[in-house]
Amino acid sequence: MQVAILLFERLTALDAVGPYEAISRVPGVEVVFAGERTGPVRDDVGSLSLTADATLTDVPRPDVIVVPGGPGQIAHMADGPVWRWLRAADAHTTWTTSVCTGSLILAAAGLLTGRRATTHWLAMDQLAPLGAVPVEERVVTDGKYMTAAGVSAGIDMALGLVDRIAGATVAQAVQLGIEYDPSPPYAAGSPRVAPSEVVAVVQAHKRFILTGFR
Repeated sequence: MQVAILLFERLTALDAVGPYEAISRVPGVEVVFAGERTGPVRDDVGSLSLTADATLTDVPRPDVIVVPGGPGQIAHMADGPVWRWLRAADAHTTWTTSVCTGSLILAAAGLLTGRRATTHWLAMDQLAPLGAVPVEERVVTDGKYMTAAGVSAGIDMALGLVDRIAGATVAQAVQLGIEYDPSPPYAAGSPRVAPSEVVAVVQAHKRFILTGFR
């Protein structure tokens, strides 16, 4: 089984690396990092590079697609090489997935029309205008489409994907192997539970979080 993780400039690194850590540990799975061109791709902070080892044309029919998000997502909201690849490859995938604002790319490409989907909570209002049905859940599955909310939710999505690919025992073994047992120091991981003053701070910096001011 081939899993293609899309890379593009100014992506959020954990959106790609989180799912990679889970999916790559499944026997028989080949993970390929693919981009419009091969070589290093800078993350949204600018201090970390991930490497695209293949071009999009090198992986025309992956079994699974993972589309990360990040400020660089904005550059792929119109027709171009990424849309064309997504539409062609999606015709053959078993699963087409996204993390964070990666779902906006899928929706803009027409792949989530009429389908339930999620994204980063700050971008939730952008799903409906793109034809998707926004759902405020951490992971949303509609048919073969699996979308995850912001950043860290990609790990949850990936473990659910492993379950569907290889079964619950393997998924739990992967979870245990990477010791994914979250116990954050604060109850602030969702706008539903975070203190109102914290939500206000993040909302005040919405433009920076979603676009990076670049």
